[in-house]
Amino acid sequence: MRALVKTSAAPGLELTDVPEPQVGPGEVKIRVLRAGLCGTDLHIESWDDWAASMLTPPLVVGHEFYGEIVELGDGVSAGGGKYDLQVGLRVSAEGHVICSVCRNCRAGRQQMCVQTSSLGVNRDGAFADYVVLPHTNVWVQPETIDPDLGAVFDPLGNAVHTALSFPMSGEDVLITGAGPIGVMGTAIARHIGARYIVVTDVSDYRLALARAAGADRVVNVGHERVRPVQEELGMAEGFDVGLEMSGIPSALAEMIDNATHGAKIAMLGLPKEPFAVDWGHVITHMLTIRGIYGREMYDTWYRMTFMLQTSQVLRERIRSVVTHRFPAERWAEAFAAARSGECGKVIMDWS
Repeated sequence: MRALVKTSAAPGLELTDVPEPQVGPGEVKIRVLRAGLCGTDLHIESWDDWAASMLTPPLVVGHEFYGEIVELGDGVSAGGGKYDLQVGLRVSAEGHVICSVCRNCRAGRQQMCVQTSSLGVNRDGAFADYVVLPHTNVWVQPETIDPDLGAVFDPLGNAVHTALSFPMSGEDVLITGAGPIGVMGTAIARHIGARYIVVTDVSDYRLALARAAGADRVVNVGHERVRPVQEELGMAEGFDVGLEMSGIPSALAEMIDNATHGAKIAMLGLPKEPFAVDWGHVITHMLTIRGIYGREMYDTWYRMTFMLQTSQVLRERIRSVVTHRFPAERWAEAFAAARSGECGKVIMDWS
């Protein structure tokens, strides 16, 4: 089969033929139809320090995907029950494969598994014609979810997990970072009833995506500050909720500076290196800061599916994040588009 492989411990990837993965007990084999590019994939392609510390080549990369079940392993029920998997179902998948035996797994906190094996990072991934996963990681998609939407469920789950960390209905929200997840977070905040939503970035292209997704005001922090916008919208006391999606130290600093007393901040963006925080301000303003990673397994999956099922507007706003589509053979162009910053979500077609 075709697969995009990190063949060696060096920059680059190779689209090559590899043996089809074999389905084992408790596993499901899926024919990949669409796959989304993530920042993680860019790190792997460039072979930076993080990638070198995480991967052991050769490895098939990629973890955001939508496809069709083609084979069930032994022990995977196919009896037609309400929760049974069947050949032919269209699915996405949770890319974090858990150990099921550590304290967090046994306590029902699967997203905090201390021995997580990540698809496309620690085990062969989804930039391929076929991928194999444990059946418990497979998420059956309703007919309302088309292939493009199904391919972005992984990053959408990050956005939903972050946005739903704190009550947001009727609140004023600041989102720093208008990458695909920040834009999807904007759409979720609008859907669940935030009052004002302000989104910051340094890319006018991506800020336009955020405005289309429901932002009341966008701020290019390359030449504008948040405080005047806060005052313009009549928020005398500051923002109630912050979603930090950029991993940029100055973005968090500006968020903290513009937060009201008692504000809640959810942090998803990963910084490249440690940085200082004005903890005196955090303490005296009684701010709550919460780290977010991945999706809550599997509560986030239910929530994002149900929200999308019940709102065509939300489906259109999430779908609008997909700005570029390439056939798998043009993977290098897909990676170049993702690196340019002049894009939303980039999708590769493996059908």
